[in-house]
Amino acid sequence: MEPTATRVVLSYPEGLSDWGRDQVETDRYRGYFTRVLDGIAVGDTREEFVDVGCCGDSLDVPFRVERIEVDGDPVDAATVTDATAIDYETRSGDVDGGWRVQSAAGPSCATGDRE
Repeated sequence: MEPTATRVVLSYPEGLSDWGRDQVETDRYRGYFTRVLDGIAVGDTREEFVDVGCCGDSLDVPFRVERIEVDGDPVDAATVTDATAIDYETRSGDVDGGWRVQSAAGPSCATGDRE
């Protein structure tokens, strides 16, 4: 059985917008990770959805597990619980997505004739 993580450090690309950072830095979003990460290992990656509001497109942010600690000691794998502290750092890279539906490059909606 894997130990229970007391702290997990996740990274996201430094190209994440200020708005995106504001979303993932909330207690609500950190709490989300404590519910969905479960068993993790250093190096695991996953894309997580960030809602950009009623006028935007979805934004998927790639997160990577950089460090896992159990009582201050680094470990390679552990289980995440609601008591696990979630911290962030940035890594090089960009994030695609965001306000695409508001741009000319965004999806269009074709309407047909209706009776």
